[in-house]
Amino acid sequence: MAGVSVDDFLNRCQESGDAAYGALRSVLERLEDPNTRSKARIFLSDLYKRVGSSDTCLQTYHFHIQDIVLDQYEGFQSRKKLTMMVIPSIFVPEDWSFTFYEGLNRHPDTVFKDKTISELGCGNGWISIAIAAKWLPSKVYGLDINPRAVKISWINLYLNALDDNGLPVYDDEKKTLLDRVEFYESDLLSYCRDNKIQLERIVGCIPQILNPNPEAMSKMIEENASEEFLHSLSNYCALQGFVEDQFGLGLIARAVEEGISVIKPAGIMIFNMGGRPGQGVCRRLFERRGVRVTQIWQTKILQAADTDISALVEIERSSPHRFEFFMGLSGDQPICARTAWAYGKAGGRISHALSVYSCQLRQPNQVKIIFDFLKNGFQEISSSLDLSFEDEAVADEKIPFLAYLASVLKNSSYFPFEPPAGSKRFCSLIAGFMRTYHRIPIKQDNIVVFPSRAVAIESAFRLFSPRLAIVDEYLTRQLPRTWLTSLAIQDTSMEASDDQVTVIESPHQSDLMIELIKKLKPQVVVTGLAQFEVITSSSFLHLLDVTKEIGCRLFLDISDHFELSSLPASNGVLKYLAQNQLPSHAAIICGLVKNKVYSDLEVAFVISEVDDISKALSKTVEVLEGHTAIISQYYYGCLFHELLAFQLADRHAPAERESEKTKSEEIIGFSSSAVSVLKDSELSVTESGDTSLIHMDVDQSFLPVPRSVKAAIFESFVRQNVSEAEVDVNPSIKQFVTSNYGFPTKSSTGFVYADGSQALFNKLVVCCAQEGGTLCLPAGTNGKYVAAAKFLKANVVNIPTESSDGFKLTGTTLTKALESVKKPWVCISGPTVSPTGLVYSNEEMGVLLSTCAKFGAKVIIDTSFSGLEYSSTTWDLKKVLDASLSVSLLGCLSLNVLSGAMKLGFLVLDESLVDAFHTLPGLSKPHSTVKYAAKKMLALKEEKASDFLDAVSETIKTLEGRSKRLKEVLEKSGWEVIEPAGGISMVAKPKAYLNKSVKVKQGEGEVELKDSNMRDVFLSHTGVCLNSGSWTGIPGYCRFTFALEDSEFEKAIESIAQFKSVLGN
Repeated sequence: MAGVSVDDFLNRCQESGDAAYGALRSVLERLEDPNTRSKARIFLSDLYKRVGSSDTCLQTYHFHIQDIVLDQYEGFQSRKKLTMMVIPSIFVPEDWSFTFYEGLNRHPDTVFKDKTISELGCGNGWISIAIAAKWLPSKVYGLDINPRAVKISWINLYLNALDDNGLPVYDDEKKTLLDRVEFYESDLLSYCRDNKIQLERIVGCIPQILNPNPEAMSKMIEENASEEFLHSLSNYCALQGFVEDQFGLGLIARAVEEGISVIKPAGIMIFNMGGRPGQGVCRRLFERRGVRVTQIWQTKILQAADTDISALVEIERSSPHRFEFFMGLSGDQPICARTAWAYGKAGGRISHALSVYSCQLRQPNQVKIIFDFLKNGFQEISSSLDLSFEDEAVADEKIPFLAYLASVLKNSSYFPFEPPAGSKRFCSLIAGFMRTYHRIPIKQDNIVVFPSRAVAIESAFRLFSPRLAIVDEYLTRQLPRTWLTSLAIQDTSMEASDDQVTVIESPHQSDLMIELIKKLKPQVVVTGLAQFEVITSSSFLHLLDVTKEIGCRLFLDISDHFELSSLPASNGVLKYLAQNQLPSHAAIICGLVKNKVYSDLEVAFVISEVDDISKALSKTVEVLEGHTAIISQYYYGCLFHELLAFQLADRHAPAERESEKTKSEEIIGFSSSAVSVLKDSELSVTESGDTSLIHMDVDQSFLPVPRSVKAAIFESFVRQNVSEAEVDVNPSIKQFVTSNYGFPTKSSTGFVYADGSQALFNKLVVCCAQEGGTLCLPAGTNGKYVAAAKFLKANVVNIPTESSDGFKLTGTTLTKALESVKKPWVCISGPTVSPTGLVYSNEEMGVLLSTCAKFGAKVIIDTSFSGLEYSSTTWDLKKVLDASLSVSLLGCLSLNVLSGAMKLGFLVLDESLVDAFHTLPGLSKPHSTVKYAAKKMLALKEEKASDFLDAVSETIKTLEGRSKRLKEVLEKSGWEVIEPAGGISMVAKPKAYLNKSVKVKQGEGEVELKDSNMRDVFLSHTGVCLNSGSWTGIPGYCRFTFALEDSEFEKAIESIAQFKSVLGN
C-alpha cells in the first residue's frame, strides 16, 4: 500500500470486515517483498500507535492489535512480549489458548530447543511465534485450515521479527523469527504429510465441539467465505468418521492418527483437551492408539460464550454418555450438557476442565506400521483398534505382532505356501532361540510344528502305534478314551498286532514313572517333569537311561518349563541338550502357551535329532492335521523374532552337530499303516536350498485376499474384551449351510470346529473304525483323505467311477458298491468335486442320498472345495434328504470366503454321531480370533457386501479363465483333460507320455513313464509339483491346482508347454 496514509487505510477498513482483510493483504504483500518490508513494518507501527489496543478497534475497523505479555517466563530468548493482530474471521486468543501455552511452559526448555515443530490450528499464529521466540526451535510450521488465519499469522510474524523501525530482531543464534517460523494453509497435518516433513513435536489447540449445523461444515473453505463461517472453524468441527465423533473429539482423533504418520519415533505430541467428555474418554482416545499420556497441566476455564453446545445436548439425548460442565469457575460438582445449556441460556456462566496432554508413542516404529496399514484402505478398523494395555508386558508382546501382521497383510496379496510341518521362518526362529539363549545347536530340520501339544502326542502314537504306552497323568486328558480303557497289556512284543493302543497313566513324578517303566516295559513313554526335578539334569538322564535300556521311545514334555523371555530360566533338560546330542530313542515336545495376551493360543513343536523321526513326524502332521494355523505361527514367530532381533548373530555360536542317521526301527518302528502311507502317498514337496517350486499340488488359493477379508483378520487381533457372542460361530454356520446348501439343522445337531477340514475328516474316520464301519471313497477322491484313512487303519472300499461320467458317482455305481459292504460310510465331495472340479447338481445329489438311504449308509458330504462354481449351482438338500438318513456336512471356510491360508474347518454333525465324536479328544480347536474373523467374513457373504461379492466374482472369473487356458495348453501338449466346472483344480491324463520312454534330466538316460514316477519326472523337468494318478485314485489322471499367484501361473503354463520335449526319440 505504497503512498497510503494511516487515515486512508483505516477508512477502508471501516467499510467492512472483507475490506479490512483486503487492506491487510496489501500490507502483507509489501512485507513479503524485501524491498518494501521495512517501510511496511514501520506503517504497522504507526497504525498501532494510532488505534492502540482498544477493544472497540475490532468493532470499528474490523481488526485489533494487542500485546501478549511473556515476561514472566524464562527461556532461551528473553523476549518480553509479542505484538499480535486479529480479525473477526479468525480465532481470538483467549483462556483456551493461554492455558495451552501455560501447559507448554511446564515442559523443560530442551523439549523444544532445536526441534522441528508443527502447531495445528495456529489461529493468528501467536503460539507458534511464542514457541520460536522462547525456545529457539529449528523450525515451527504453523498450520490452519482457515486461509485468512494463515495470512494474518504471516503479518504477525513480520510484526515480531522486525522492530518498530523495520529492522530485523536477532536472537542469540543470530537468527530472526523469519528463519524459524512458517505458516501454511493445511487441513491438520496435510501440508507436512504432502511435503514429507518429519516432525519432532506436534502441538495442537483445535476445536472439540461438533457444529450444531453439520451442513455448514460441508462448504468449501475459501478465502472469500463469510466471516461467520471462517470464524466457526475455530469453535466447531465436523464429523470425521471416528468413534470419538460422538464426544466431539473426532478432529483430535484424526490429528493424532495423522501425527503418528509424520512424527519421529521419539517425538512428542501436545494437545489441549477440554474436559467436557470426561477425563477417561479423553485419555482413552490416545491410549487406544498406542500413545502414552501424561497430564501436565489442568485447570478450569469458562466456556466461550459464542460456542453453541447444543450438539452435546443432542449426543446426551441419544446415548447414555454424560458430558462434564461446572457452574462457574468455583463449582466442583459436574453437571451434564443439558443442564449446562439451560443454565447458560438463563445467563449463568458455565466452565469445563481443560487439560494439556503430553503424548508419546509406545513402541513408535510398530505403531507407525499399524497406522500406515490402516490408512491404506482399512480405516473402518480404526474404531475397533485398542492398543491400551495396563500391563507393559502385554503391550510389548501384542503391538509388535500387530505390526508384523499389518506388514504381511499390506505387502502380500496372498498367504504364501508353507510346509505343513511348520513354516520355514518359524522353525528357523525356534532353532535360533535355542542356539542363542540355550546354546543348543539344533537346526530347523530338527523341528516339527504341530497345532498343539495334545495333537503332537496323539500323532506320535498314531505314527508308532505302540501296544503299550505309559503317559504322565497330566498329559492323558486329550487322548482317545479307548486307549485309556483297554487292558490289552499282556503281549507288548513288536511282532504283535498294532491295531490297539493301550495307555497306562503314571503319576507326575519321575521315580514312580521309572518304576512303572521297569515293570511294564512299554514301547512308548510320554512324560513331563515336576518343577523340582527339572532344576538339574539327573531326572532326565535317569529317564533316558531306563528307556534306552528296555528299548522304548521317550517323548519328554517341557512345555511347563519353557519360557519366552530375554532372560529365560534354564533347566536340566536344556542344559543337557546344550552339551549332548539327543539320543535316537528320545524326542522333546514343547507346547507354546506362555504368551501374555492369549492364554488359549497354542502351537507346539517336537525336536528330534534323528532324520528319520523328524521326516516321519513331518509327514504325520500333514496326513492327520493338514497344517498348523499360519497366523498362530506368525504370533509366536513374532515373539521369537523380538527376542532375537537385538542379539548379535552367533557371537558365541555353539558347535554344529549332525543329525543321527540311526534307523528308527531299531527300537519300535513305525506302524505298518504309517510305513505304507508315508512311503507311497504323495505328500507335499518342500523346497531345498534356493530352489523355488511351483505348487500345483496343494488345496490352497494363492489369489489375492480381498481387502474386506484382510480387515476381518486384522480386526480379530486388534480388538480387546471380545464378547462370547462375537466369537460364537454356530449361528453363522447354521445360516451358511442353510443358505448355500439347504442343509437342515436341529437343536440336537452337533457343531465342531478345527483349523481345517482335514482334522475333522480324520475324526470321522476314527468314528467309522470304532463302529466297525467301512469307509467308501469314490475313485477320484482327494488323495489326502485316502492317505489319512489308510494311516488311521480304517476299512476302506474304493468305489469305481467312470470317465464317461466325469468320474462322478452315479446311483448305479454306488448301488453296485454298497451291495457288498457292511456298515457303509459314504464320503461325497460336492457340490464341487475335488480333485476333478466337476459339480454335482441337486438332482444328482438327491439320487446318491436316496441310494445311501436304501442301504442304511451314513453319509459325509464334504463341501470344503466348493463355493467357487463357475456357473450358478443351487443346492437345496432338505428337499432330497431322507429323514432316516444320517448325514454330516463337512466344510472349510477358506476357498469360499477367499481367505487363503486362514481356515476354519467346520463339521455339522448328525445327532447319531454326536456322542461318539466327543469321545475323541485331541482336536485342535481354532482360536477365538479365527472364529471372530470367520464370523465377520460370513456376515459379508450373508449381507452381500458389494466389495466382497465383487472379489468373489472376480476370483471365479479368473479361475474359469485359467481352467480354459490350462486345458488348452495341456491338450496341445498331449494330455487328455476333463474340464472343470468349479473350484481350483482339474485332472488330466498324459496320454502322449504314459508307458513311453522319457528323458531323465541331467543325462541319466530314459525311464518308462507311469503313475508311480509321473510326479517325480514332471517335477525334475519343470519345477512344478502335481499329483499323479496314485493320488487322484483315477489311474493315469494327474491333478493340477491353478489358483496360483499370477507370475507363478505363467511360469507353470510355460513349463507345462515345454514338458513335451522329454519324449525320447
